[in-house]
Amino acid sequence: MPDETLVDALNRSCHCISVDRDALQRSLALRFGDADAYARLRETHPHLLADSPVFISREHIGQMDAVIQAIEKVTRLPGFRQRVLGWVPDIARNDKGPHGVFFGYDFHLTKDGPRLIEVNTNAGGALLLLHLAGAQQACCHAVEKFVAGPFELDNIEQAFVEMFRDEMRTQGEHRELGCIAIVDEDPQTQFLRPEFTLFQHLFSQSGIDAIIAGPEDFKMAEGRLAAAGKAVDLVYNRLTDFYLQSDACAVLRGAYESGAAAFTPGPRTHALYANKRNLTLLGDDAALAAFGADESTRRTLAAAVPRAELVTRENAAALWAARRHLFFKPVWGFGSRGTYKGDKLTKKTWASILESEYIAQELVPPSERLLVIDGEHAALKIDVRCYVYRGRIQLLGARLYRGQTTNFRTDGGGLAAVFTTPRA
Repeated sequence: MPDETLVDALNRSCHCISVDRDALQRSLALRFGDADAYARLRETHPHLLADSPVFISREHIGQMDAVIQAIEKVTRLPGFRQRVLGWVPDIARNDKGPHGVFFGYDFHLTKDGPRLIEVNTNAGGALLLLHLAGAQQACCHAVEKFVAGPFELDNIEQAFVEMFRDEMRTQGEHRELGCIAIVDEDPQTQFLRPEFTLFQHLFSQSGIDAIIAGPEDFKMAEGRLAAAGKAVDLVYNRLTDFYLQSDACAVLRGAYESGAAAFTPGPRTHALYANKRNLTLLGDDAALAAFGADESTRRTLAAAVPRAELVTRENAAALWAARRHLFFKPVWGFGSRGTYKGDKLTKKTWASILESEYIAQELVPPSERLLVIDGEHAALKIDVRCYVYRGRIQLLGARLYRGQTTNFRTDGGGLAAVFTTPRA
C-alpha cells in the first residue's frame, strides 16, 4: 500500500498508538526534577498533550521542506526585503545577525499536498513535543514500520542548546554563552509556562544559567542587560510585542538596538518571515517574479501558499461577498487571536476588521484525525508544524483541535506527536 494511502487510512482508523504515560512521567520527572510533574501538568493543562499521534507521509514531509527552502530563497531577495521592511517599524531594519530559533511553519494537509497557513517566529511547544514523541508506543502490526518523526530524537535536545550558542556567535559575540533570559509578558501566567521551566532545566544541564522574566524585570548595568542580579548574554524572546514597542519593553528595546545582548528571535526575523502581510507576497506569482524569484521557487510556492490580500476599504465589498471562502487574520496577530473564518463573520466584527489591519486568506480546510474519545468516535482537525532553524526542519509536531482555530480546550486534543515511515 502506498504511504499516502496508508497514512490516510491510519489517521481515519488507527487508535492503537497512544502515549506511554509511565515513560512520559519518567521523562518529565527527570527534566523537572519532580516525580509528580506529569500528574500536575495533566491537572493544570488537561488538553495540552494529545494521547494519539498524527500520521504523515514522507512525501508530504519532503513537500513541506521544499516550501521552507523556497521561502528561505525569497527572503534573501533584495526586492522582497525592501518591500516587507517598508511596512514595519524602524527597529526591524537593524540586522544584528541572529537567524531566530524555533520558526514554526504551519501547514494543512490536503489531497493536493501541504498548504502553508502561516509562519511564526517564536513558536512554542517544541520541547514538550520532544518528550511526547519519545513516549509513544505502538501495539499493532500495521504501524510497526512507522517512527516518531523523521529525525533521531536522542540528539535533538543538545541540538537545541547548540542552536542558542550559534545565535550568540552569529551576533559576533566571542564570549561563552553564560546566561539566557527566557522572556514573556507575565511569564508566571503564560499557558506554556511549563515549557519555560523545561528550557531552564535544559540550559542548566549544559552549564548555562537561565532565568524566566517579564520585560519589566530588566535593567542596564555597566553596559550589559541584567535581570535577577545576573548579566544576560542572550534573550530567548517569547514576547508577542514583536517590535518591542510597549513601554514595558523600553529596556529590552534599548539593549537590542545597542547590541548589549543577543535576541532570538528578534524584530527583523519577524518582519522578514512572520508578519502576516508577507503572505500576500508569497502567494503572488507576479510579485515574486518581479523580485527575481526563479521559476522553480515560484512553482513551489504557487502550489503551496494560499492566495491572500490586504483588506482595504476598496476591496471590502468583494471580500465580504466572498467571505465564506476566506479566512481573516490580523497583520500583527499571533496564536489565532482575532482570526475569523469568513462564514462565521457578523457585520459588527466585519466593521472592526475594516478599522484594523487584516489580510483575507484563501480558506484551506484542515485534514482530520478520527479518534475514539470516551467511547465515542470524534473527528479532530489537524495542523502540522515544522520547527525550523536556519531553514532546516528539526522537529515535526501537530495540534489536534475542534473549532475555527487551534486551541487547547478539546478533549483528546492538544500537541500531538507525528509518526511517519522510516527512510528507505
